[in-house]
Amino acid sequence: MYPHGQNAKQFGYLRQLPLTSMQMIQMATVNAADPLGWTRKVGAIVPGAFADLIAVSGDPLADVTELERVTFVMKGGKVVRQALTR
Repeated sequence: MYPHGQNAKQFGYLRQLPLTSMQMIQMATVNAADPLGWTRKVGAIVPGAFADLIAVSGDPLADVTELERVTFVMKGGKVVRQALTR
């Protein structure tokens, strides 16, 4: 368990397991929503969902630790963090 805001560091440790990057990402999103009964609200980009999104510069499927370097955050459909572009 990592403190709030540092959760993505768990992906570095998950790489020790026989999982693909996609499986690790799904564990943290769509699969985590199921036990909470939030399947249709989180972990998907669809109308009626919470619109909580992040973006990273690299490809998290090639290197899941890219998720530790978030450049954009949307919470409830509102941008709350956006990296400056040059």
